[in-house]
Amino acid sequence: MSREEAGKRGGEASAKKHDKDFYEDIGKKGGEATSKSHDKDFYEETGEKGGEATSESHDKDFYEEIGEKGGEATSDSHDKGFYQKNGKKGGEATSDTHDKDFYQEIGKKGGKANSGDDD
Repeated sequence: MSREEAGKRGGEASAKKHDKDFYEDIGKKGGEATSKSHDKDFYEETGEKGGEATSESHDKDFYEEIGEKGGEATSDSHDKGFYQKNGKKGGEATSDTHDKDFYQEIGKKGGKANSGDDD
């Protein structure tokens, strides 16, 4: 029997023996142990690799669908204050990194978009 087959059989036996709570518990324990032994760079690198792999195997429709689902889930669980607070944070962060020319340019683009001009 190959190592792959042995692993598959072991996994199937475990799945029959344990319920969802068991797997949630060991996943939580594993996540806590990993977070204690790894720093921010580890998670950034892992996330980047995962993002690259996902982008290679999924198209625009996939991202539109998960974005819509995420937006709906967020709006279901947050109120107006949540969006006001985050909008304020975003505005403050943007104002710290952009100058007057930036705001004039995006204002000009917004005005054109609303007027229907393409120039």
